[in-house]
Amino acid sequence: MTSNTARTVFLLAHTGRPAAIRSAELVVKGLLRSGIGVRVLEAEAADLPLPDSVQLVREATPQCLDGCELLIVLGGDGTLLRGAEFARASGVPMLGVNLGRVGFLAEAERDDLDKVVDRVVSKAYEVEERMTVDVVVHRNGDIVHTDWALNEAAVQKVSAERMLEVVLEIDGRPVTGFGCDGIVCATPTGSTAYAFSAGGPVVWPEVEALLMVPISAHALFAKPLVTSPDSVLAVEVLPHVPPGVLWCDGRRTVELPAGARVEVRRGAVPVRLARLHHASFTDRLVAKFALPVSGWRGAPH
Repeated sequence: MTSNTARTVFLLAHTGRPAAIRSAELVVKGLLRSGIGVRVLEAEAADLPLPDSVQLVREATPQCLDGCELLIVLGGDGTLLRGAEFARASGVPMLGVNLGRVGFLAEAERDDLDKVVDRVVSKAYEVEERMTVDVVVHRNGDIVHTDWALNEAAVQKVSAERMLEVVLEIDGRPVTGFGCDGIVCATPTGSTAYAFSAGGPVVWPEVEALLMVPISAHALFAKPLVTSPDSVLAVEVLPHVPPGVLWCDGRRTVELPAGARVEVRRGAVPVRLARLHHASFTDRLVAKFALPVSGWRGAPH
């Protein structure tokens, strides 16, 4: 057997899920048996049945992945997005195993764990880059917050009884303004997440574009917009109205006072995803949403 002693994989798991604990145990045993080192966060190790040979790191920083060839994430969409934060900051590819409901970012399901270990051991995976967005919040001409997102940056209202009043802008020119519950600025990867729930289009991941999708807009013209990946999207919260809030990937948030301006552009740093399959996104879409395709006969020969 080829020696893999110099190889290390980082494991990130949602330890609050019993399925994740069982899955982590299987993955760790399989990797160690093949001579691949495993590293985990010390805070998660207490909940996982791990042998002493597993490396523990105390702080959850991008540097904790130094020397790792892969980040394996076990969990649902929230855990996968948490893993994406590590993957982007470190440049290490992320391989997601879905233990949740939909899991579009995941490459495998819990029943595929043996196959996942085998493919990692044999390095039978490819790496693709997914576009991110960089987000800048301005207030009175000053930059007051910066952030990023893999799926979306969402500007939302704070109070249930009052709409958010906004003006939308693309490439320095105003498009329209209205009252709404919010605006989602998404990547193609995020088109199957919050933007999808808000009525936006599904965009294939290999398409380079930015999306702007209104949420419950009180307007005649409030269609989802798809722009060039080089465009700059902006959402201005009108003065003298209730404040809003910015959510990035549903994980990081900051308050938007009246008069704040949120600019969204293509991110400078992508997220790298490890892929095990060559299945088309169409097949993934059909499977994830259980779309009714019975009766399809295929193209004529």
